[in-house]
Amino acid sequence: MLRYLTSGESHGKSLISILDGIPAHLKLSCNDINSELSRRQTGYGRGGRMTIEKDRVEIIAGVRHGESLGSPVTLLIKNLDWENWKRIMAVDEGASGEHHKNVAMPRPGHADLPGGLKYDEKDMRNILERASARETASRVAVGAVCKRFLSEFGIRVLSWVVEIGGIRWKIEDGFLSGGYKDLFNRAEGSEVRCPDSGAEVKMKEKIDEAHDKGDSVGGIFEVVVTGLPPGLGSHVHWDKKLNARLACGLMSIQAIKGVEIGMGFEVARNFGSDVHDEIFYGNLKSDDSAAAEPKIEQWPLKTGFYRKTNNAGGIEGGMTNGEPIVLRAAMKPIPTLMIPLKSVNVCTKKPFDAVKERSDVCAVPAASVVGEAVTAFEIAKVFLEKFGGDSMNEVKRNYRGYLEYLSNW
Repeated sequence: MLRYLTSGESHGKSLISILDGIPAHLKLSCNDINSELSRRQTGYGRGGRMTIEKDRVEIIAGVRHGESLGSPVTLLIKNLDWENWKRIMAVDEGASGEHHKNVAMPRPGHADLPGGLKYDEKDMRNILERASARETASRVAVGAVCKRFLSEFGIRVLSWVVEIGGIRWKIEDGFLSGGYKDLFNRAEGSEVRCPDSGAEVKMKEKIDEAHDKGDSVGGIFEVVVTGLPPGLGSHVHWDKKLNARLACGLMSIQAIKGVEIGMGFEVARNFGSDVHDEIFYGNLKSDDSAAAEPKIEQWPLKTGFYRKTNNAGGIEGGMTNGEPIVLRAAMKPIPTLMIPLKSVNVCTKKPFDAVKERSDVCAVPAASVVGEAVTAFEIAKVFLEKFGGDSMNEVKRNYRGYLEYLSNW
């Protein structure tokens, strides 16, 4: 019911996204998307590309007079660096000489070599351009539309960084006292998107150390979704389980090597009695995504089933259980280094230092924003699968009816 497609190369003319399935009459503007694109470009340790590109979206289809039409929403982001690459990345045949020089040295950790083998391609430029994380700008644009849709139902997608280069910030009760919204606001004011200012200083020092060495660092970010009712996703088929779909979305982000939900791998190190969230009934815990007096249009309701802990991360049996969804993703260090690793020329088969491309020292803060985007898409998708309609009014009627049903269950 909700799907998207992206197109474009890192140094091509532009990036394009087509998002199909957004109901009619969703209020949407370029500013809704541009604010998310700007967030993606920030973060301590970013490379020179961020000083060139100032991403702005152009909505070229699917929206009229500030509202979606129900037809596919098409989003275009121009690559400002295209002017410096238009001969190298020319569409028409006939490029030659310096402007068509093959990239024959694949970089360890990149898609270069496996992509070259798969597509019978000796010029790694034809692989690395599409494999580049530049593509995530398109996904952030798509996610921004999905966030705008979810906000109509009081659902928020938030993120922050919990670790960079082995410097870990452990979320403690003192930080959670202000709720997830407070954590998010603190992260928004941090250059590394970490709510803990003490950990931020140490993370920046680690990034500086890597920069001085010509190296890179990875880390872990956390994504939290608040305001979700129970029952999104399904237990009946493997490909309808929400945990599987969210893990797939996060793992599809470039450089992500691991995903956790809730306690994640810690569940394997504890007794069952320390892992599973006990069930209670009564006044639901207050959640910062809800108003002081929750309306029937938003979750949580005033009374219902709830948990005092959330070790499951908001998902049980492939379905939301009414608690916030908590996800974590591990990002490897950027594999493009200023001290190149050893590689082999695919044409001559001789050893060589891997080619250097302009790159970041650390992109974990930016990856957390991308994580929000892919999470927002998956949540919007399962939301529309359950409450779908052709217009926003129809979706809201369906959702209101479900919350009324839950209030009487």
